[in-house]
Amino acid sequence: MGLTKKDIIRMRQIAQTIKPMFQIGKDGLTGPVLKQIDNYLFKHELGKLAILPSCPLKPAEVGIELAKTGIEMVQTIGKNLVIYKANPSLKPEERVI
Repeated sequence: MGLTKKDIIRMRQIAQTIKPMFQIGKDGLTGPVLKQIDNYLFKHELGKLAILPSCPLKPAEVGIELAKTGIEMVQTIGKNLVIYKANPSLKPEERVI
């Protein structure tokens, strides 16, 4: 699903109020971390990641790795990423967009 400009603006507004849920460190994106991120997004659709200085990956590289699992990068704020993955099984009032 491609995100529209309106969707991105809405998600950026929501993301201002949330803190990063996950920190990506020296091991980068491992299988268990990706599974935890996917499980979190299954319930909430929108999340924020913090990339620590010890991480060998740049934010854009993390976004590329996440895209391989169907997670979309909404915005990069320094070393933080706002990410989104749609969950059609959520009730309409629980959905982000």
